[in-house]
Amino acid sequence: MTKEIIKASFTAGIVTILLALLILLGSRNLEHFDAALVGYTFATLFATFGITYRYAMWLQRPPTALYWKRGWQIFLRPKYLTRNLRTWVSRVTSEFALNRFIYRRGQARWAAHFLLMWGCIIAIGITFPLVFGWLHFETLPEDLNWYRAFVFGFPTFAFPIHSLFGFMVFHGLVWSSFLVIAGVMIAMRRRMLDHGAAAVQQFAEDFMPLILLFAISATGLMLTASYTWMRGYAYDFLAILHAITVIFTLLWLPFGKFFHIFQRPAQLGVSFYKDIGARTAQAQCRRCGQAYASQIHIQDLIEVEKKLGFRYEVEGSTEHYQWICPQCRRAMLALAQGRLWKAQG
Repeated sequence: MTKEIIKASFTAGIVTILLALLILLGSRNLEHFDAALVGYTFATLFATFGITYRYAMWLQRPPTALYWKRGWQIFLRPKYLTRNLRTWVSRVTSEFALNRFIYRRGQARWAAHFLLMWGCIIAIGITFPLVFGWLHFETLPEDLNWYRAFVFGFPTFAFPIHSLFGFMVFHGLVWSSFLVIAGVMIAMRRRMLDHGAAAVQQFAEDFMPLILLFAISATGLMLTASYTWMRGYAYDFLAILHAITVIFTLLWLPFGKFFHIFQRPAQLGVSFYKDIGARTAQAQCRRCGQAYASQIHIQDLIEVEKKLGFRYEVEGSTEHYQWICPQCRRAMLALAQGRLWKAQG
């Protein structure tokens, strides 16, 4: 095995063990752990290992490693830290919470992403704490119409079972399922009617994630309908079916398109990199003298190319091909082709 694989495997193993320990501690030595959910737990641990392994391998690629390192250096630079913190809050709100970067690509695309994202966030925020035993509810001894929430075994707030708050909390997965199904329908409609999307889409990358999300949401709603209105009819079968869809999704999570969810936050580092580059020294073209990019970007690009085995050094004062602006590169290519054509003539 290469050192990259060993490092990624070690990191993934540590993160997975830490999560297992948190499950053990948060459930008070499995006192509040539901044995019926053990399948979900092991699938989550597998997904944790796979996601961490793939993420660690991704971070070791020369371009990603440099952006990752430079992004943190720039963000934590004392001179810009206050400004960066304000910008970070703004971008997390606008780019992630509101998905404005997708809104610019189209309203239907934005609506699908927005509904899917928040539906999944709500579901994850409810499901995983319950599965891991980090969150459970107990009735108050003095009043059986009240519940108290326990987080990591510690008592927190209490609320009436039949209150609006209780209704919203206990049906949180229902609301998240509605959001996800609406997002899936919008995304499916776009993929069926948008010729541009249809030309490049693939089943495993584009349809499979939507099918899995729909299957989880639909089977979850069936469970609710079974114990609410059908007196538990077919509940056992639906519970197994729902478990299969969730576990399969968790096992597939590190390998499919959903992995980009974990990659996307790193894009913030690139945005700070661009901000600092725009405020610092600019690279001047060694041929025409015009500024065309940030100096830090060109220097880092040269470093990455060397690590990847590319050599674009040139003789003379130019030193490296990256110190030539794109316009001059096109001009130099045309001139070289003209000389070859003239020589052959």
